[in-house]
Amino acid sequence: MKTNIHPKWYPQAKVVCSCGNTFTVGATLPEIHTEICGNCHPFFTGEQRIVDTAGQVERFMRRLEVGATQRETVVQSAEARRQAEIEARRKRRGLTPLSSRQPAAPPANAEDQAEAPSAEAAEAKPKAPRRAKPAKPAGEG
Repeated sequence: MKTNIHPKWYPQAKVVCSCGNTFTVGATLPEIHTEICGNCHPFFTGEQRIVDTAGQVERFMRRLEVGATQRETVVQSAEARRQAEIEARRKRRGLTPLSSRQPAAPPANAEDQAEAPSAEAAEAKPKAPRRAKPAKPAGEG
């Protein structure tokens, strides 16, 4: 084996966190500075804290807001386009536009709706369905 290739080992290396907590560990550096430790990490404390690196969180939140507004405008324009297509279809067919329609008035008397069926309708019998011809036995033909 080669000699003198391993870094120096510090069995009592001091770790200093940004929250002020210090503890000792074995490491290859005599002193280590960290941003988060077991005393201040959100997993252990239960609090929600966002560590922002160079404004990435703000940038993400801005993109999220822009995306939400774009989705709203896309949905609104699609709905407007769909309504315009429906109106154009109705216009081609010669029907009145949906926006200018008035609700239909109910009949004057309730007796008009409850008329008895006519004599012709009572006499007309529904036709029975046709029967299919029976299949010929095999060998005849």
